[in-house]
Amino acid sequence: MTVSNTVTAFAGDALLASGAPLDVALSIKAALAGDPALSILAFDDRSGRQVDFDLRGTDAEIAARLRPATEPAAEAARRGAGRPKLGVVAREVTLLPRHWEWLSGQPGGASVALRKLVDAARNEGSAGVPGVRDAQQAADRFLLAMLGNQPGYEEATRALYAKDGTAFDRLSEIWPRDLRDHARRLAAPAFATA
Repeated sequence: MTVSNTVTAFAGDALLASGAPLDVALSIKAALAGDPALSILAFDDRSGRQVDFDLRGTDAEIAARLRPATEPAAEAARRGAGRPKLGVVAREVTLLPRHWEWLSGQPGGASVALRKLVDAARNEGSAGVPGVRDAQQAADRFLLAMLGNQPGYEEATRALYAKDGTAFDRLSEIWPRDLRDHARRLAAPAFATA
């Protein structure tokens, strides 16, 4: 499982925990120990996607599962040519002749130019801040999962994609406080450039 630096969990409409994935996972485990019937959903704060934690075993076992996996030597050897130690992965890219012509004229060649273009697109926002599209998609995923049945949901989603922060705030005002505040936090970068 890959999660971002922070995760937020809700028990129903109430904020349960927000922070590092391990801290949130342990908070969820503790809450479920107190009430096994509790309905808890956790979300990756960067993508807005739902996160499922494997809460079996001890806290140390949970922590071990959340640590990034290191690549086995056999997998690196299987990759063969290229620069596997650097994490370089070869894949096919299909482009029109005019695209190949432009890429071949770039300093460092096609691979360097493509990496720079991808990095620039990923860093659309300022350092560490998601770009407009990333913020819209993260907020949209969270809205659909947690607020899809709330009054004003569809209109708020339209305001999100129209980059209309004022309308989004007005439409979301009646939503449960913790859910509303998290949705606004996820959506905020989408309105920063409006």
